[in-house]
Amino acid sequence: MELTRRKLLVVAGLSAAGWLPLHALAALPALAKKDKYRVGFAQSESNNPWRIAQTRSMRDEAARLGYQLVYTDAASSAAKQAADVNSMIAQRVDLIFLTPREDKPLVPAVMNAKKAGIPVILLDRDVDHAMVKPGEDYVTFIGSDFVEEGRRVAQWLVANAGDKSTIIEIEGTVGSSPANHRKKGFDEVIKQHPKFKIVASQSGDFSRDKGRQTAQTLLQAHPEADVIYTHADEMTLGAIAALEAAGRKPGKDVLFVSIDGEKEGVKAILEGKLGCSCECNPMFGPKAFATLAAYAAGGSLPGFIKNDDRFYDQSNAKEALAWAY
Repeated sequence: MELTRRKLLVVAGLSAAGWLPLHALAALPALAKKDKYRVGFAQSESNNPWRIAQTRSMRDEAARLGYQLVYTDAASSAAKQAADVNSMIAQRVDLIFLTPREDKPLVPAVMNAKKAGIPVILLDRDVDHAMVKPGEDYVTFIGSDFVEEGRRVAQWLVANAGDKSTIIEIEGTVGSSPANHRKKGFDEVIKQHPKFKIVASQSGDFSRDKGRQTAQTLLQAHPEADVIYTHADEMTLGAIAALEAAGRKPGKDVLFVSIDGEKEGVKAILEGKLGCSCECNPMFGPKAFATLAAYAAGGSLPGFIKNDDRFYDQSNAKEALAWAY
């Protein structure tokens, strides 16, 4: 349909009336096919093994392809990460890979890139789909199925808890898609089994030290708790330290279940301190740059591209040490 001036005015009126979102009028920015690209990678933080492994994977793949990678580290600040993206826009990179620290504060940065004609691919964490949408405002989201990760951990717990049933949940960063979805998947399964009860749930911000502090506080408030579920191994390792400092034994007095599958977490499984950990695969480089190539070639991409995750417990932890990050 040809958009005449009169039709544009009608469409604008519909948008102003709330019937049509303004961003729906603009298509995704194109990406020209080139031998080499200059791409941005806006990392959220580098304070844990998972992020370090993800960054290494992105850098290694960019180097293998001969691409220039413009890298920034937001140091756990959504405001800095938004500024980092805006700086990449000013530098006119070809495409931006973004791992949004939180699902709402990074939306304006995504829209700024779109307005500047620079496509964005989200890695690991998604943004709020009520505000922006894949295929319209950004190319796609590549990451794990966080809801499924939470479900898998809960299913393992139901099958292996024995007489333990009183749960403390230590969540990830408030407002992040992994925290929201890992809680959703875990809680959905637990609600189906009346034996179990979640007595406390609080953020540990995906940090080992905050995980330790949160566990210490919640264990004092709920000494009856005999299960701790955390949204990340880093928080689990902190919580294990808090339990041991209180003179209690992880794996015996309290059963721990977790997500991420980092090497120290796998070692904790072998030591009997951690029951299980669902891997969250950090090796994004090959899939991220293959997605860039597919987009430049004009291929049709889904709104979500899944990373596959393994699952670790005593049955396979020993061999998993060979590849865990």
